[in-house]
Amino acid sequence: MWEYTDKVKAYFENPQNIGEVENPDGVGEVGSLACGDALRLSFKLDENKRIQEAKFQTFGCASAIASSSALTELIKGKTLEEAEKITNRDIAAFLGGLPKEKMHCSVLGEQALAAAIANYRGQPAPQLEEGEIVCECFGVTDQEIERVIRQNNLKTREEVTNYTKAGGGCESCHDKIEAILDRILKEEKKPMETPAASKPAPLTNLRKMKLIEETLEREIRPALKADGGDIDLIDIEGNKVLVALRGACSSCRAAEVTLKQYVETKFKEFVSPEIIVEEVRI
Repeated sequence: MWEYTDKVKAYFENPQNIGEVENPDGVGEVGSLACGDALRLSFKLDENKRIQEAKFQTFGCASAIASSSALTELIKGKTLEEAEKITNRDIAAFLGGLPKEKMHCSVLGEQALAAAIANYRGQPAPQLEEGEIVCECFGVTDQEIERVIRQNNLKTREEVTNYTKAGGGCESCHDKIEAILDRILKEEKKPMETPAASKPAPLTNLRKMKLIEETLEREIRPALKADGGDIDLIDIEGNKVLVALRGACSSCRAAEVTLKQYVETKFKEFVSPEIIVEEVRI
């Protein structure tokens, strides 16, 4: 039995924005009924080119329904440039986390969003780019596997299956998945061998503080406020960022998940990979 957060249960039992937008500006379809998960996302922009309305239709499990509903809530009010920065990690964090075996549902949401934005721009859907089919059971390509590995810092074949479903059927593609993983992990070690002269200069304390404050205001606080919470920056000690959760976030049982999978991830992305976030209660 999967362990679902209260928020996943709420968005499954009472999903928001089901259906299809009338005369949509963008539509994205990903997955297939044959593979067990399918999602159709549609949106309409307002006069300021912000997403005014977003709806979904999905065939899948509780995590798929909750992830799809959460996605529509996350993108409403955003420009397309802001929306396309949303990743599967943001969707999972919004829900207070997903079972590791169900992370592919959040990936499906990210793919549908990318496809819908590409449709609006008159471009081919990203997931339809050419690539070698690695998993015949679920139609997963090497390009999709590589993208998900890099984006989510995956280290094992089991994690790849959890995020993409590849390898979850007949298992004949396990060796190919392992080969892709080995290649990427070896590539990621190479920067460590780069001469010091070619490495970027370390952030000054002033610059680091400015980036942290900007990321907090632009990327983190709006998402938490949308869910009835908030966050305060308490102090910065080297690469350690001390924060205090407020509102609904302060009493949420998934607060630690929010801090690590969302807040810390955003700081690592926009400030420095060395950032560590810790909560203080004051």
